[in-house]
Amino acid sequence: MLDFDLAELYQVETKRLKESVRRNIERFEGENFMFELTVEEYNSLIISLRSQIATSKEKGGRRHMPFAFTEQGVAMLSSVLKSERAILVNRSIIRTFVSIRKYIMSTTMITAELEAIKAKLQLMERNDEENLEAINDLSEDMRKEIDTIYQAIAALSVKEPPQKETQRQKIGFKTKNDK
Repeated sequence: MLDFDLAELYQVETKRLKESVRRNIERFEGENFMFELTVEEYNSLIISLRSQIATSKEKGGRRHMPFAFTEQGVAMLSSVLKSERAILVNRSIIRTFVSIRKYIMSTTMITAELEAIKAKLQLMERNDEENLEAINDLSEDMRKEIDTIYQAIAALSVKEPPQKETQRQKIGFKTKNDK
């Protein structure tokens, strides 16, 4: 969060907030707590948030670049700004940071779960395609076997024309007339 946004929340002048921070700079050393924006960063911020950032009324705009506070830096402000308002605002800001962190974590977990589901679906689709190919191959073999069976049945069911009966020799006792 930027110093002028925090000053507005704490209901103090930005100048006074920065004075308090500078008087207690040892609490904010390192970029884990706070850093000063560069001119380029500030200019790009002005372009993207033009309606939200007010420039000073004096000639030439801002003379000092704003401080940007991290979550830890905002927490540290409560030890620098001792008013009741500062404590209340600080609590709500910290709660907001925690909520944002939870949201980001849950979104990350959901994204990972969706990626895992997507991978499983792709694997299943690949397996389904392979299974369909195997079934098609199997059904092709089955069709050939069934065709062979039908042909065999058809060959058996074709009636052969009756053959002329030839006289057969009788079995048993023969008489002179039977020759």
